Amino acid sequence: MAGRAIARSNMRAGKRFMSTAGWWSHVTPAPRDPILGVTEAFLADTHPSKVNVGVGAYRNDKGKPVVLQCVREAERRIAGSKFMEYLPMGGSVKFTEFAIRLAYGDEADVLNDKRVASVQTLSGTGACRLFADFQKRFKPESLVYIPIPTCHHNIWRDARVESRLFRYYDPATKGLDFSGLMEDVKNAPSGSFFLLHACAHNPTGVDPSEEQWKEISQLFKEKGHFPLFDMAYQGFASGDTEKDGQAIRIFMNDGHQIACGQSFAKNMGLYGQRVGCLSVICSTPQESVAVKSQLQQIARPMYSNPPLHGAEIVSTILSDPELKDLWHKEVKEMADRIISMREALRFNLEKLGSKLNWQHVTDQIGMFCYSGLTEEQVDRLTREFHVYLTRNGRISMAGVTTGNVEYLANAVHEVSK
Repeated sequence: MAGRAIARSNMRAGKRFMSTAGWWSHVTPAPRDPILGVTEAFLADTHPSKVNVGVGAYRNDKGKPVVLQCVREAERRIAGSKFMEYLPMGGSVKFTEFAIRLAYGDEADVLNDKRVASVQTLSGTGACRLFADFQKRFKPESLVYIPIPTCHHNIWRDARVESRLFRYYDPATKGLDFSGLMEDVKNAPSGSFFLLHACAHNPTGVDPSEEQWKEISQLFKEKGHFPLFDMAYQGFASGDTEKDGQAIRIFMNDGHQIACGQSFAKNMGLYGQRVGCLSVICSTPQESVAVKSQLQQIARPMYSNPPLHGAEIVSTILSDPELKDLWHKEVKEMADRIISMREALRFNLEKLGSKLNWQHVTDQIGMFCYSGLTEEQVDRLTREFHVYLTRNGRISMAGVTTGNVEYLANAVHEVSK
């Protein structure tokens, strides 16, 4: 009797609780994603001259998405593979083997010595998150230094890794704050982790020169820092995969043990496939086996195993000399179009008589141009000229075409003069 009375009392209490508050009534809406908001506003705008330079996805000169011919051919060859069994926790071994050869070079000693632990990841973001959890698990007291500005802060925050900022972009010159960067690297506690962008820094498009990379590498050696390279634009930045990988080669040749997070979203147009690779250079083959096993263990409760289809596309392209040559040609065409739009935008701004210096538009590289426009100027661009971009002034050069570049230049000139 007493037990039934207690049960009835508990049920009444539960009903009273549920009637006044739901389980998640304390949850507030997350901040709106700034890029998603830009796209939504653009789609809702009916103005005939509207321009979207907010989205970070390649478009051709007609403003249309592109499927590369090498991707179409790879898909034809592997038709049906997406219905196959699960991949292992570490993903496709064939894919990771060809991905790290692209990153480090076919004849790299670290590959010949079998000192690279590599796993397939959910694109570049997934590679960074997997490494952040690995860092937390095996170097729990370490710090990670993240450049100002970048979009990676939340990755290490959610992995519970303590982070610090280091200077990178100089708003005055709209270029690299090299002296500030070197000072922050020097003052960081020895043995710190640093997130570096291998090429086409997002969102600024500002990269160190080859000589500056060499100086950075030497200072890292003196301080015993560990670099993680985020490489989302190899080939897409300059049109040359070797040139875009030079920072990694410099560090590797200087004897660093590094990690690299690769993405094939931009350089192969596989945005929705989420194809990435995390690799970690180790000191011995035995160490690389152990590191890979731990990376797989971390991935297991996160997402179990990565998707198959995109990895099949990439490995098919990189393993076939003819398809790989076609990819090199197509990725250079994409890079060249972006570079030509930078030149056209700068030319038109200068032709309009702008008193500002727009050299940074062509000095920067990759998909994004960090324009230097203020939030107020961006708001005017959208309100008065129906030009849509993020409020930090980042212009996606992929959205600039021969058909809209004069209109865009005029709008930028009007709000900045």
